[in-house]
Amino acid sequence: MRVLIADDHAVFRRGLKEPLAEAFSKLTFGEARTSREALDHVRRQDWDVVILDISMPGKSGLDILDYLKPLRPKLPILLPIMHPAQQFARRALKTGAAGYLTKDSVPEELKEAVKKIVAGGRYVSATLAEKLAVDLGQGADTPLHELLSDREFQVLRMIASGKTVKDIADELSLSVKTVSTYRARILEKTGMRTNGELIRYALQTQLVD
Repeated sequence: MRVLIADDHAVFRRGLKEPLAEAFSKLTFGEARTSREALDHVRRQDWDVVILDISMPGKSGLDILDYLKPLRPKLPILLPIMHPAQQFARRALKTGAAGYLTKDSVPEELKEAVKKIVAGGRYVSATLAEKLAVDLGQGADTPLHELLSDREFQVLRMIASGKTVKDIADELSLSVKTVSTYRARILEKTGMRTNGELIRYALQTQLVD
């Protein structure tokens, strides 16, 4: 089985390899430190599973999913994340992730997650399932960021990270006018008026660190 681990922290990559090597025989690992490296690996080789960090340098894990799914529609992708699970789970699974677990549940749940998604199933960590069940039981309102498209959600997080419209345009290979249009849509959909309000909201909902 070929496993690509895409994470910018060497210690965490090693922490993923050890339990997988114990659980599966004849494993071949590939490693990527950036989103660009991850995309290059998937373009050049076939993988049985990709373990993809959502917050690597360059494009986010959600952005990479948008690229990978048309390129390798059947490739199972597992997202281990630091962010509060309920903030990203629905969007990640909708985008095409096959599995989702929090980094604090690794390595306990990693073996089970990989087995399930390689077999064609989907995996949601026990921690996440419990939080989503609580939200459902409490009749939690849909968060404002769930109203946004994937690109708008991405731009929101970049604004909240302190990037300017030009910074965002350069990183996403878009025009400044296009990014400004996304920003205007975000403000309209969320009912906010300034970048400061967007930043405050993103911090309160833990969409950014």
